[in-house]
Amino acid sequence: MSGVLEQLEQHLIHRKTAAADKSYVASLYGKGIDVILKKLGEETTETIIAVKSGSKPQVVHEAADLVFHLMVMLTHQDIRWAEVLSELERRSGRSGLEEKAARQP
Repeated sequence: MSGVLEQLEQHLIHRKTAAADKSYVASLYGKGIDVILKKLGEETTETIIAVKSGSKPQVVHEAADLVFHLMVMLTHQDIRWAEVLSELERRSGRSGLEEKAARQP
């Protein structure tokens, strides 16, 4: 795992016990999954708009926001980034069509 992502994950886990009035992340955790998902959706939309604008620096900025909020959602659900990476590794070497065919209906 990237050192930056590992550090971010640890920071997000630590924020689960922080006071909501002292931390943006703690305030998201305190508001619950629906607010976290809404924010994740907003960041997804902003990333799409940035891509459509053709501004590479804006895409990088919005993609960072998207990954950050994805990790907030994952840590809220007690899912570690390493689990996501393990799933990607499991899929490595398989075509997307094979992967879809192997899924349960």
